[in-house]
Amino acid sequence: MSDQIQFIVEKLNQEPFRKNYNLITFDSLESMQLLQLLNDVLGEIDPKHAVDIREELPEQTAKRMLSLLGILKYKPPGSISDLSAFRQGLVTGSKPVIHPVLHWLLQRTNELKKRAYLARFLVKLEVPAEFLQDDTVADINKQYEELMEAFKNLHKECEQLKTSGLSTAEIRRDISAMEEEKDQLIKRVERLKKRVETVQNHQRMLEIARQLRLEREREESLAQQKQEQKNQLFHAEQRLQRAQLQLKEMHHAVVDSKPESLMKKLEEEINFNSYLVTEKIPRELESKKNSTYFLQKVVAEPAMSQSDLNALEIKINEVNAQINQLIEKRMMKYEPIDSKFSMYRQQASIISRKKEAKAEELQAAKEEMASTERQMLQKTNQAHELEGSEVLKGDEFKHYVNKLRSKNTFYKKKRLEIAEITAEYGILQRTEELLKQRHEAIQQQLQAIEDKKGISGYSYTQEELERVSAVKSEMDEMKGRTLDNMSEMVKKLNIMVAEKKASLAPVIKELRQLRQKCQELTQECDEKKIQYDSCAAGLESNRSTLEQEVKGLFEECVQEESNYHYINCMKRNLEIQLQRAKEEMKAYVSPDPQERRKAIREQYTRMILEQENLGKQSALQQKMLICRREDYLLFGLMPNLEKRCH
Repeated sequence: MSDQIQFIVEKLNQEPFRKNYNLITFDSLESMQLLQLLNDVLGEIDPKHAVDIREELPEQTAKRMLSLLGILKYKPPGSISDLSAFRQGLVTGSKPVIHPVLHWLLQRTNELKKRAYLARFLVKLEVPAEFLQDDTVADINKQYEELMEAFKNLHKECEQLKTSGLSTAEIRRDISAMEEEKDQLIKRVERLKKRVETVQNHQRMLEIARQLRLEREREESLAQQKQEQKNQLFHAEQRLQRAQLQLKEMHHAVVDSKPESLMKKLEEEINFNSYLVTEKIPRELESKKNSTYFLQKVVAEPAMSQSDLNALEIKINEVNAQINQLIEKRMMKYEPIDSKFSMYRQQASIISRKKEAKAEELQAAKEEMASTERQMLQKTNQAHELEGSEVLKGDEFKHYVNKLRSKNTFYKKKRLEIAEITAEYGILQRTEELLKQRHEAIQQQLQAIEDKKGISGYSYTQEELERVSAVKSEMDEMKGRTLDNMSEMVKKLNIMVAEKKASLAPVIKELRQLRQKCQELTQECDEKKIQYDSCAAGLESNRSTLEQEVKGLFEECVQEESNYHYINCMKRNLEIQLQRAKEEMKAYVSPDPQERRKAIREQYTRMILEQENLGKQSALQQKMLICRREDYLLFGLMPNLEKRCH
């Protein structure tokens, strides 16, 4: 418990809570403070729950927390009575209830955030069936389910993109590299345009090149269409050949067979197809629907952790054990040992299983026959292409058909024998079970008699002795057979080794010659490789020097280009200044007074005159202020002098 509280305190002191608790302060929290702390943790997981619990009723707080804990798959410990105590403790803010919840939430915060986010969109609203009878409500519900499926797909794609390893830095680098390539291509195109402009009739040549490119594209599209039409023609010929082959087979079947056999064959096909349609396919379809329904339910639920899966597996095992116990009780209650119908039930189940197995075998045989027919058609096409002929024709084919018919009758006889043997096997199996049961009953009676006589275990000991002696005799026989087999095997192995040595002798001679030739070729290869390496080293040195020269010329070109742009900018500035000076001279020399006023010289002259006038006015005001100050000082001293005289 102390470890649990210490873990909670450590997590609450970290980001994003920053509570600055220690064990004493956390343990001294009141029930209201604990509830608010739990609400803060739930608000961090789902921002909708970031509220002040003092502003809502306790029942509303408990209901809101319980709903979110249910969505997050929190399972409180204990039985149903403990669940009611858990609800009561959550309302009152009990420490034994709040502390495990906080520990569980803080252990898996990131996982629970994702689960709460998905629950906002994947928790399906249960609409009553009577409301779904309305077409509008049914359409809206269907649209809601489609949007939910679309959200699932988008969320999966988003997770895949997050884990795919693509980063924004790589994308930015790719974009910058593509922009540089684009600039280089633009410059190259401009240089090529300048080169082409010097050539005579360049417009006509460009038009011819454009037409050539269009014609090549058209040629490629026509070649593609031609290939597609060839493929279509090939498929059509294959379909025609299959149809002709089927027609030929049907003609042979009609010629060589009677109406009764055809009707019997058709009845067998109808029975088989009706069995597939009425029994097998509906059962498989129902099982597929059930599995799809359960898979959809699993997908609709929020993501589950490993602990949830382990709990579900334990629950499934318990339910399976209960089911097995109930089945055993039912069998003991409703199917006694001496039941007369058990044998027939067993035979019926065996026959139904055999029927299903034979239907599956027949289906597989039909699929295999279809694939064999396709292979035969391909081989026939290859034979026609190689100007060959079919293998069986005329009397040979009739002989082959008669042989197949005899084999078919033999197969039917054997199949009847197998059916009889299978039925007899079922009866014998049931008889064996009854005899085993009787043997067990007699064994129990014998054991009771031995207990009465005081010689318990005598029959068991005698059986064990007989069994051990039988096993010993079998082991002795097996040892003898094993020794004989081993001696025969050693002889065979010696003979095989001698034969292999004799057959491998010429191969070994050839191998020696080939090894000598391989050594000569290896020496020649080494010499050629040395020459190649020296030549490659010289070319590599030349390439590096050329690359350095190209790099220096490229840098010089870039420098000259920057100087060129700088000179152009300076030239442009000087042209603008010259234009302004020309406009100024034109306005200054113009006889029109309005134009002359627009000149900068006139404007500055007017501003100078205005400033001089303002300066004169300021000087006059200054003189007036000085005079007033002197008068004020003079008149202010006169009364003081009069007072001193008196």
